[in-house]
Amino acid sequence: MTPQQLRAFCLEFNASAEEFPFGPETSVFKVLGKMFALSALDARPLTVNLKCDPDEAVRLREKYEAVVPGWHMNKRHWNTVTVSGVPDRVFRELIEDSYDLVVAGLPKADRLRLDRP
Repeated sequence: MTPQQLRAFCLEFNASAEEFPFGPETSVFKVLGKMFALSALDARPLTVNLKCDPDEAVRLREKYEAVVPGWHMNKRHWNTVTVSGVPDRVFRELIEDSYDLVVAGLPKADRLRLDRP
């Protein structure tokens, strides 16, 4: 996945937005103000921080060398994933899971807003 594809995929999710609170070099993808992905899209190799269920995070770290505890994040709940080190299908699922975890943590009224067309 290229940086442009990563950006486009993250922005496909309902109510997602790209912001730059840490400077112009770091894209932060949010849903209703809550971060679900963070990446320096110009970095090589391309990596992205993604939220993850703590048990799943450990399993993924054991399975893929490209998945490590989240850099500058709560290492129990976040992974840093080197994009080229996991299959594309898996990588897309990790982004979707991150988005879903963040949405699940939103107040009920916000979750209901996301369900409306």
